[in-house]
Amino acid sequence: MKEFQYLRPEIVEEAVALRCEHEGRSVLLNGGTDIVIQLRERLIAPEFVIDIKHIPGLNQITFSKEEGLYIGACVTMNDISDNEDVRKYYPFLSEAAHSVGSKQVRNRATLVGNIVNASPLCDTGTPLYVCEANICIVGKEGKREIPITEFITFVRKTVLKPDEIVVGVKVPYIEGAKGIFTKISRRKEVDLATICGTVLKIGDNYRMAFGAVAPTPIRLPETESLLQEKKLTPELIDEAAKHACTEVSPISDIRASKEYRLDVVEVTVRRSLEQLA
Repeated sequence: MKEFQYLRPEIVEEAVALRCEHEGRSVLLNGGTDIVIQLRERLIAPEFVIDIKHIPGLNQITFSKEEGLYIGACVTMNDISDNEDVRKYYPFLSEAAHSVGSKQVRNRATLVGNIVNASPLCDTGTPLYVCEANICIVGKEGKREIPITEFITFVRKTVLKPDEIVVGVKVPYIEGAKGIFTKISRRKEVDLATICGTVLKIGDNYRMAFGAVAPTPIRLPETESLLQEKKLTPELIDEAAKHACTEVSPISDIRASKEYRLDVVEVTVRRSLEQLA
């Protein structure tokens, strides 16, 4: 591992100042499950590593029906999956967090790190997409919030500026919503997703998001529109499942072929709708 200078800011503003001072020469250390591997394999070689894990407030989860769910940047996957409010009001997000790696990995890995890493198959991405979550950002120009659908722009690419850090994620509370998270992988445990997806029912409407089927996690607006304000029937479910495959563009790679992924999307949509009907 190439030598670097370790920095440990005490407050968010100090972390932002360090990002500005060392622009282009630093990385943020949060959970470290991705960064440490990249450092070790010399995929990145920063001069400065800025550790934000000890900044007060970044490891908090808060919830109210008025404000929704707020997940700080340093909240771990196990913290999320075990949180009573998440399990009660966002069980599909709890399941997604619990699906990430092993228990030891989940003790370190964070939801914000999973999103900022911007992998097309990030497990916690699709629950946040269907909930229309916002990413909370702080930089030298102040604070801003970005819809998650606009935050991730391509494989490993986000709208985050060099001086900015993500401090948390806001997830709206949706009265009466019911969701199903699905992850298909080569092994049942401790594996990356071949595909992952979340289907959310809100009254007579549905939202769908899938990962590992495009350069970013994506919503399926045409399929959602097809189901809008309609009573689910076996015929409509079959039509929606087949149409979902026209809105995704998976590739073939080491984990699965394009054709397999298309089949899995169809099956996932069909089974999710049948359970939510």
